[in-house]
Amino acid sequence: MRLIARFAQELEASIEIIDLYDKKTIKTTLPLDNMKCESIAKKYPAAIWMERKISDEFGVDFIDAFDTRPLLKHERFPKDLYPMRKNFTKQEINFSKFQPYPYEVIDGDSVFQVGVGPIHAGIIEPGHFHFSQAGEEILHLEVKHFYKYRAIEKMCEGKDPQDIRFIIERISGNESIAYQIAYFDILAQSAQITIPASLRQKYATLLEMERILHHLTDIGFIANDVGFSSALALGSRLVEETRRVFGEIAGHRFGFGAIREALDIDYEMLIPFLESLQQEVAFFQKWISDIPSVWDRFDTTGKLSLSDAVKFGVVGVGARASGVKIDARENDFYQSFGFKLQSREKGEVSDRFLLRFDEIYHAIELIKAFRTPSEDQIEFETQSDGEFYSFVESSIGELVMYMKIKEGVVDRLYIRDPSFVNWQAFHTTIYKDIIADFPLINKSFDLSYAGCDL
Repeated sequence: MRLIARFAQELEASIEIIDLYDKKTIKTTLPLDNMKCESIAKKYPAAIWMERKISDEFGVDFIDAFDTRPLLKHERFPKDLYPMRKNFTKQEINFSKFQPYPYEVIDGDSVFQVGVGPIHAGIIEPGHFHFSQAGEEILHLEVKHFYKYRAIEKMCEGKDPQDIRFIIERISGNESIAYQIAYFDILAQSAQITIPASLRQKYATLLEMERILHHLTDIGFIANDVGFSSALALGSRLVEETRRVFGEIAGHRFGFGAIREALDIDYEMLIPFLESLQQEVAFFQKWISDIPSVWDRFDTTGKLSLSDAVKFGVVGVGARASGVKIDARENDFYQSFGFKLQSREKGEVSDRFLLRFDEIYHAIELIKAFRTPSEDQIEFETQSDGEFYSFVESSIGELVMYMKIKEGVVDRLYIRDPSFVNWQAFHTTIYKDIIADFPLINKSFDLSYAGCDL
């Protein structure tokens, strides 16, 4: 049984822990005067960040947890404030005395520590990587994120569900379409309406375009991280051309506001462009396949084993490149248009690189199949109270959104970005690689920082 998420919400006189699995959902009620819960992290290692997040936001203690350090609350965040509790209404907080964060390290003769971040060159968002090194060889890595606690889940509480679109679509730029589709799915569930198949095809078209854009960006940057800058130049041109076309059909270069009640896509323009793009991507793949120095760095580097991928609940390209057959698009809707899960086996940088080509080609074929001329639309007049879940395969992996609507407003919004689970397995891929390969391995997963900073 696969753990998808563990999260909490506050009820009238208790805290409710929700364990979401692929086969069932379990709810546990904790009285406010005794907020203790059994940890499940020994069985499901990815639960440890989820439990640490719950502890920081609600004040729940997890019994027998193997890691009780703060996750969201950094060195000066007051430890007695719980920002997801209903009584937390502060606009500003008084910072506490600085308390150093106890990183996991390996000590020993000739072992030294290397800190990378949280501030990085370029436009990378803040994130810290703490290495224990023996010469160039990496002995251990700890990933520490959450430097921008944006309070997105809290921000949406008390609002009309239809009034949070602007927030949802801007949570993570490379997953904007995926977030919007999950949000619209929940609106449809709560309004007790069915989104017409033709409109779903248009939503799926934009989702696959977002996937193509993300993968095009990655194939250029992954190659650049082994010094093959020509690939970045070609990849960047393909990305820019595709983003311009995406902007034309979506109304925005990053897809903000693209998923709407009524949507028209110019397939007459889009399909010829994609056919031309497919030829250019095929040239790119053939060209780079003949560069031995690239594959000397790609092969055997950054291996995520099948067992570790399953153990940590990894999703998306990271999972499928290691042989895990998991994709939220494995449903009747997608399969009726010829969807076939793409996967590889070795779990190395080379497989994550090549899998992106496989998915680009398949996304183009899916978009051709999605083509529809109909003008169906939907209307969300009112939202019914209830609890609603949505699952969308973003360009990074399975995105999970939960919304509880109570008395017509959002009582709880919870988001589990695919990066939140994938980052936890990242340290297993870098053991005994050299620190110079860290940027390459990191880019081969290309996880979101923003998806964690909720």
